[in-house]
Amino acid sequence: MIDFAKAADAKILTSFAVSPGVRDAGGAWTTGQARALLDYTRTQGGRIDALEFFNEPTMPGVGGAPKGYSATTYAADSAAFQTLVRSAAPGALIVGPSSAGEGVPSPTLLRTLNSEDLLSAEPRQTLDAFSYHFYGALSHRCAFLGAAYGTSADDALSEAFLARTDTAFDFYRALQAKFAPGKPIWVTETAQAACGGDRWASSFLDSFRYLDQMGRLARRGADVIFHNTLVTSDYGLIDRKTLTPRPNYWAALLWRRLMGTVVLDTGAPTGEVHIYAQCLRGSAGGVALLAINTAKAKPARLRLPKRAELYTLSAPDLSSEAVQLNGAALAITPDGQLPALSPRRAPKGEVTLPPATITFLALPSAGNPACGAGA
Repeated sequence: MIDFAKAADAKILTSFAVSPGVRDAGGAWTTGQARALLDYTRTQGGRIDALEFFNEPTMPGVGGAPKGYSATTYAADSAAFQTLVRSAAPGALIVGPSSAGEGVPSPTLLRTLNSEDLLSAEPRQTLDAFSYHFYGALSHRCAFLGAAYGTSADDALSEAFLARTDTAFDFYRALQAKFAPGKPIWVTETAQAACGGDRWASSFLDSFRYLDQMGRLARRGADVIFHNTLVTSDYGLIDRKTLTPRPNYWAALLWRRLMGTVVLDTGAPTGEVHIYAQCLRGSAGGVALLAINTAKAKPARLRLPKRAELYTLSAPDLSSEAVQLNGAALAITPDGQLPALSPRRAPKGEVTLPPATITFLALPSAGNPACGAGA
């Protein structure tokens, strides 16, 4: 992991075990194992930049917590955790609570605690960033928890499904404002559906959810989004057996290359075409648009005030794991390199967004004053 982070210029966030094996005879959480991990990382030349106490404390049983784990126990454990981090990993951000299963309908069989109680218990956590996990549905693997919590491929492009991102964010934003005012808000785990994703999570169909979710979260003020996962399960960005990039990998790559960190107002998504705008990465005054046409049979039209470079993602079929950029198949080169991501140039005026496509539009000459140097 340390080598990977260095190679990818990535930061590491991790969490710790809270099971009976790391507790003393009285049931108190002990720091020995966590300290050993922090110390070992440092001796290997690594750095842990952020720490969450443990994964999804609203579902403590899933995370291995002792039976009967409560908000009071969590507060006491968190106090010991915070003392450890400040002494053994100075400079690392304390992030939390990394809750899950709230804000949208979800089964209560596993979620035995809620964030409000966890964050209210004394002594209260002091957070450097507020975090939560979000999945809009449960996958087929967790159907035993209730079929009503799942979704279908037919609903994958519906506003009812896509808007769950906004609903959950608003729920957790209210908690952030109450318990960590002014702190950044991080989504430290998200993907198509919980429990590894539905079978179409690896197809082009899910790229609409993936990019629409990033656009919605950026517009609402999320600071960081962690996708789950890189190579594991149906929602991994890369196929585990073949190491072939899936459609969401290419979606993420284009987002990273084009969409800057300054978000511009395009209003809330309406109808079947969702438009998001951010400053164009690396281009003073430039603007990047993301235009998602969720209509499966109807093209849409967009009028451009300036010339633009278009990057349109499409697939022969929405269920395909192959994806095309401006009509050409995207694939890693034989020597293992990324291909050239060449745009199609369009003059000022009207452009057509084909049905069931995703188009990034780069407008380097937009001259937007909010997108000055450094934006």
